[in-house]
Amino acid sequence: MKFIYSILCLSIVFAACEEKHEYHDDSAHEKFVKNSETVLANLEGWQNESVDYSQYAADFVMQGTGYGESDSISLDDMIKMDKHFWASYDFKIVSDSINLLPGVNAETKKADGSVRHYTDWEVTLSATDSTEAKSGVIKLYESFDFNDEGKIIFQQTYGDFTGLMMHLHGGGDHDMDMYADDDDD
Repeated sequence: MKFIYSILCLSIVFAACEEKHEYHDDSAHEKFVKNSETVLANLEGWQNESVDYSQYAADFVMQGTGYGESDSISLDDMIKMDKHFWASYDFKIVSDSINLLPGVNAETKKADGSVRHYTDWEVTLSATDSTEAKSGVIKLYESFDFNDEGKIIFQQTYGDFTGLMMHLHGGGDHDMDMYADDDDD
């Protein structure tokens, strides 16, 4: 009887290991590790206003995520936008650490080597002759998808850019005062 229980227990352990292996893909993990290096270099390049655009594929598309934005932005358009932003603002990651996360294929739900991250960025509008410098912190979620050559083919960024711009350009503080308790009642 002990022999039968032992075989049953081993069968359960074996079945559990097989099922777990089905969801783990070593090649996707290897791609994620390699692609994570590209994302970290990209983030560093953005802060230093020196992105290495050779990291992007020729057919790259950036998904517009803000209100009224076009559906997609080409690499050439992104390069122009980057130059415009760098001329107007300074960017600095202020998160304690950058936690890169593996992404999954939307159809298969399996890891595919894509990379996601959440970061806090301090954005500073430079001082002028008539205004002082002003800064704000924006929380961003960003995702990068890669082709088989390790080039970025798709990128999207989510954050409250409208609120940040309102804060920096005097359109309101865009704070959470509307949620504060009103003790004047």
